[in-house]
Amino acid sequence: MKLFTISDLHLSFGVDKPMDIFGGWSDYTERIEKNWKKIVTEEDVVVLPGDLSWGLKLEETLEDFRFLDSLPGKKYILKGNHDLWWSTAKKLREFFAENEIKSVDIIFNDCAVCGKYAIAGTRGWFYDDKANKKILAREAGRLEASILKAKETGLEILVFLHYPPVFGELVCEEIFSVLKKYDIKRVFYGHIHGAGAANAVSEYDGIKFKLVSCDCVDFTPVYIA
Repeated sequence: MKLFTISDLHLSFGVDKPMDIFGGWSDYTERIEKNWKKIVTEEDVVVLPGDLSWGLKLEETLEDFRFLDSLPGKKYILKGNHDLWWSTAKKLREFFAENEIKSVDIIFNDCAVCGKYAIAGTRGWFYDDKANKKILAREAGRLEASILKAKETGLEILVFLHYPPVFGELVCEEIFSVLKKYDIKRVFYGHIHGAGAANAVSEYDGIKFKLVSCDCVDFTPVYIA
């Protein structure tokens, strides 16, 4: 089994919201499919930390999930800021079951075991936004809950977030303090696109970070282990 990650697919098979209008995104779904099938097998796992579908309602995501389900491997998804269709864990899993989406599951206040790793994470938040202290506290709590579940496995923990906890000179202290508390060493995140990648941080205070938004990784899943 191999472990991969890729974020911010921004699929729109069920709604009229094409990403092809942006520079570098032409034929992006075809490129994702082609590159994915080159390196991912049915025995592998791919973690997708957010911004999966442009659908506003869960039913509008069906074709996006069917596309994802058609690709090789087991997929674990986390919530992104544009995933407005995201509902409760129970409703999401019922939706997958009802529509025979068999290779997709979620990480939400829990973790997933992938070989010798425990996968933890949450959406996170971008920086210390004083107007959204409640959101920051909630996301920090969800991250901690997920990490605590991962610790129960006794495996090495890999954390996946949608928002980068460190970006340029900005640090989301509420999120970063949780990472340090539990001695997390590797974090993968998305949200950032295009020229913003120039401010991506690869290491900060002993933690390694990796930006995996699909346009920043040539629309190809990133091999982890």
